[in-house]
Amino acid sequence: MNEDINYKSNPLHGVSLKNLLVELVDHYGFEILYAYLKLNCFKTNPSIESSIKFLKKTSWACEKVEAFYLYQYKNLPRASKEQFELPPRDRIIPEEDKPGEPADLSLEDAEQLNEKRAKKAAQYDNRRKRRPRPKQDDDPWAHWR
Repeated sequence: MNEDINYKSNPLHGVSLKNLLVELVDHYGFEILYAYLKLNCFKTNPSIESSIKFLKKTSWACEKVEAFYLYQYKNLPRASKEQFELPPRDRIIPEEDKPGEPADLSLEDAEQLNEKRAKKAAQYDNRRKRRPRPKQDDDPWAHWR
């Protein structure tokens, strides 16, 4: 990293998970959060308390919500490749990157985004050319003999 650049604190620093969720739910609601993040804690009997309990136990889901907070709710520019590899709370936000107004999100936009992600995942799977799984009838130990 270039030490000459002044960085300000990450907007997540000092914000508890509860306060973060309250802000997101007050602004977007559980339905929009589920549509964009696909976390069942926002769909099945959603509440702040149950969501916090789940997110504290599941680090990948917590990081997903924190990234959503930074880049949708705080509307910050995308992180660099190096910063993107860090958990959202550990990312350094350059001083010139100021939080903006929360993004306007809709269920229709979420549906289009999810379709786009599904197509991209399918293309990725096709490129990897996965080795076909053995059929149920095949002997799973056959190649070890």
